Amino acid sequence: MVLRILQRTAILLASLAASSILVFAFMAVLPGDPARVALGVNASEEAVQGLRSQFGLDRSLVVQYLDWVRGLVTFDLGTSYVTRAPIGELIADRLLVTVWLVVCAMLLALVVALPMGTLMAVRHGRLSGVVLTAFSQLGIAVPAFLAGILLVAVFAVKLSWLPANGWTAPADDPVMFLRQLVLPVLSLGLVQAAVVARYVRSSILDVLREDYLRTARAKGLRPMKALVRHGLRNSAIPVVTVLGLQLATLLIGAVVIERVFVIPGLGSLLLDSVSNRDLLMVQDVVMILVVAVLVVNFFVDLLYLVIDPRLRTGAR
Repeated sequence: MVLRILQRTAILLASLAASSILVFAFMAVLPGDPARVALGVNASEEAVQGLRSQFGLDRSLVVQYLDWVRGLVTFDLGTSYVTRAPIGELIADRLLVTVWLVVCAMLLALVVALPMGTLMAVRHGRLSGVVLTAFSQLGIAVPAFLAGILLVAVFAVKLSWLPANGWTAPADDPVMFLRQLVLPVLSLGLVQAAVVARYVRSSILDVLREDYLRTARAKGLRPMKALVRHGLRNSAIPVVTVLGLQLATLLIGAVVIERVFVIPGLGSLLLDSVSNRDLLMVQDVVMILVVAVLVVNFFVDLLYLVIDPRLRTGAR
């Protein structure tokens, strides 16, 4: 098991290194001079060269890359080309907002998807199962941003139950924080719940057809008790895989949802930086998102070892 953990750690480190090279190379080939953008088109060439030197843009790409990676490791992400503010502090503040949104949305998705998917499988072929399957299919077809707009139109505009947008820190006003969190979390979480429920249904249906579950029922266990005792663990591996992928999808989907609900998260920071051509900020935010996705996949791989003992010894 230790060897497998070391192998996965090595894969994670190699993936991080390759991703950092790709992100840096992509940003390096984009047209435009960040110093010229920061100073404006009317700035003198001397001022532009001075700012390039200040930003370190006059050095070789290899040196710039190594300095950037060193800054990532120490969370010294440099200074914004536009605002001249420390990027690390800006990202830390915005990242906390995005984490609240993504974690709450994922918890909502799990609370809805696991029982819903299980019922869809257990009631397969019956009217209730067909209705739940139809609802999940409808949820998959609706984009998160459209769900957000519909929720705002109903609960904020028509009913005036919840605020349409904005963000309040939980330490400042916990009640307003929760009220402003409801709609964006529902927009992200319900759509992801529909996706996860379909995978839960498929996984449990496969388990229900296994001989060992038929044997358990033949020995007198009720179908649901047999499923809980002998089937859920075996159906968990494909579901865990999907949860890792959906968590990454939530991170990306939060970019759009934050713009819809005017939430000052990492996604809003990324979009603002792109429009302002603050390339170092864009580079840092993209890399943070890539790191988050890779780390999530790494922990999903480790969770496989906990769920399935066969993977620890290499047995099949």
